[in-house]
Amino acid sequence: MIPKGPTRFHGIYPSTVLPMTRENFAPDWEAYARHTAHCVLRPGIAGVLMNGHAGENFLLSRAEKRRAVEVAVETVGGSHIVVAGVNAESSLEAAEEARDARAAGADAIMVFLPNGFALAQTMEMALLHHRTILDAVPGMPTFLFAAHHGAGRMAFTEETFAALLDLPEVVGVKEGSWEVDRYDALRRICKAKRPDVAFCASGDEHLLACMVHGSDGSLVSLADVLPDEIAALDAAVRAGDLARARALHEKLEPLAEAIYGAPPGGRATARLKFCLAEMGVIADPALRPPQPPVSPPEAAMLRQAMRSSGL
Repeated sequence: MIPKGPTRFHGIYPSTVLPMTRENFAPDWEAYARHTAHCVLRPGIAGVLMNGHAGENFLLSRAEKRRAVEVAVETVGGSHIVVAGVNAESSLEAAEEARDARAAGADAIMVFLPNGFALAQTMEMALLHHRTILDAVPGMPTFLFAAHHGAGRMAFTEETFAALLDLPEVVGVKEGSWEVDRYDALRRICKAKRPDVAFCASGDEHLLACMVHGSDGSLVSLADVLPDEIAALDAAVRAGDLARARALHEKLEPLAEAIYGAPPGGRATARLKFCLAEMGVIADPALRPPQPPVSPPEAAMLRQAMRSSGL
């Protein structure tokens, strides 16, 4: 459900995982609904981003992605915004995913870039990819995804980012570059060209720094486990209460560093699922290969970080 007003897409959106069963790695839809309700149906939460990277979107079938949207809509769509990730190597396949998401009831989509863009990307490629998708779902509110600074050529150049802001369907940006100076550079471009677009901080380990620079919300998987604290951090920064914001940052940071910062990289989904299982929100932390389950040293690190963050 999209609220009315110029700030309708502002706010905090947990980026959910997709629980699975260990026996055959099939989605556990009941656990997914419980997990979504647990982190979304709370004060200060605007909506949910599902079928994102945390949701293993690159490993799911089209049918699974569509069912994930349906379950999210059934669970929280009556009161919150449902943003469905669209991720495929082929622009044509991504366009079909967008059609599926709209048919399943999503309020908006987020376009993830093909992994192949890490090897080579031009402005023309980025525009064609987005335009192919958006032509399949005319008028669909759309979030851009600004990729990690270490993702090769997948990250937008400033010129490409500015060109994508010309797409009238764009209503928001998940800024995931994981580098604060880069964050602020893209924020300035966005606010100069499209002040109506919700520019959202999404680097889980440095939300405070990005929010102080200026942010319209956040789409982050850390909100799967600490939704109240992230909503409170956003509110504190907006109110200018930096002492309160700093205290919340100190609570969030141990777990953020354990999930996203501790080597090896790329283990966020495995670690998130482990934490959610430890909390009793999901029954099984299973995830699809090639990612292995959390190792005993990782488990010890995560348990200590959860204690330090008040869980």
